[in-house]
Amino acid sequence: MKRRTLLAAAPALLGLCVARAQGAAWKTLDGRAPLLIGHRGASGYRPEHTLAAYALAIEQGADFIEPDLVLSKDGVLHARHEPMLARVELEADGHTIKRVDGQPVLHRSDTSSNVWQLEKYADRLTIKQLDGKPVAGWFAEDFTAAELRADVRAQERLRDLRLANTAHNDRHPIPTLAEVIALAQQRSQAMGRVIGIYPETKHPSYFKLFTDAAGQPRMEDLLLAQLHAAYGDKREAPVFIQSFEVGNLQYLRSRTKLRLLQLLSASGRPYDFQLAGDMRSYQDLARAAGLDFLKGHADGIGAHTQLIVPSAGGRLQAPTALIREAHARGLLVHGWTFRAENQFLPAEFARGASPAALGDMAAQLRVFIEAGMDGFFTDQPDLGRAALEAISR
Repeated sequence: MKRRTLLAAAPALLGLCVARAQGAAWKTLDGRAPLLIGHRGASGYRPEHTLAAYALAIEQGADFIEPDLVLSKDGVLHARHEPMLARVELEADGHTIKRVDGQPVLHRSDTSSNVWQLEKYADRLTIKQLDGKPVAGWFAEDFTAAELRADVRAQERLRDLRLANTAHNDRHPIPTLAEVIALAQQRSQAMGRVIGIYPETKHPSYFKLFTDAAGQPRMEDLLLAQLHAAYGDKREAPVFIQSFEVGNLQYLRSRTKLRLLQLLSASGRPYDFQLAGDMRSYQDLARAAGLDFLKGHADGIGAHTQLIVPSAGGRLQAPTALIREAHARGLLVHGWTFRAENQFLPAEFARGASPAALGDMAAQLRVFIEAGMDGFFTDQPDLGRAALEAISR
């Protein structure tokens, strides 16, 4: 069957909206409102993966906050989007750092700290293979936790788009997982509502090589030790663990009752599949046979928006069968990532000409929620909460 455009589906969507207003149940797996996940905190308003960003996300109504996790040299879990604390450009050969007037050229959208400005660490600039590709920069695992705390401060990663956030540069240290857990628990007690955490193990195969070489416990064991100590080993704990790789989630499944989410991108395949010669792609895992496989180790999937409601020509199309097929297997579906800036929205929801201007993210969200999405990651939790409240009225 050919996919209908959103315009063709509008009458049905309007009917669902009317039904919601009349008190119909949410179409989620458990019938409850979708979970609102502060993507790297309230990263639309503060530099991502800082305690300030997480605290703001909680204030804005996030049910969960999401720390991506990397390791320091001495095996301490820290919240960063990537192992690189700062990234620089490479020449086309992939083996030489690009320089202008002798200075490395900063990667403008993948640098999240001031380490590139700290002369004392200039000699730690290096090139490594990250998931089979050369990447240049300063890497978290080359710094001890004490060094990170003493000198390194967060900067806005999307520095040329979120200009207002750069006012908060160089103020906030790189938080540890322990600090993120403590923040969530303290705010839960103070606010009288449970605030969960949603950690992602970043590049687990890459970090497994590091911990094996260093004779340290693997990332997953360190993570479980802290989560079990804080929340217990129980399915109902306010915790989800997520990963783009499969093998480490299977490893975790054998060691914890905490809920696990398999992340699915719109293209490519898990890196551990590449290493093992498994040719299944993320799109394969989003089909019926793939979901049957994922059900063996995951409680749900974290799906790219294109896998749930694809867009083409700047407009949303009809929802795919993913949510229906996942729900039939008892799997949750959490969508990523909802960002309010025009640059990230389908053209039909953009407002104004500037890529940095805020468009109508609420209208985009409504389509996904009506499709039955169980939760969603957003950089602007306040706008996500307002959208949920508008739908529930």
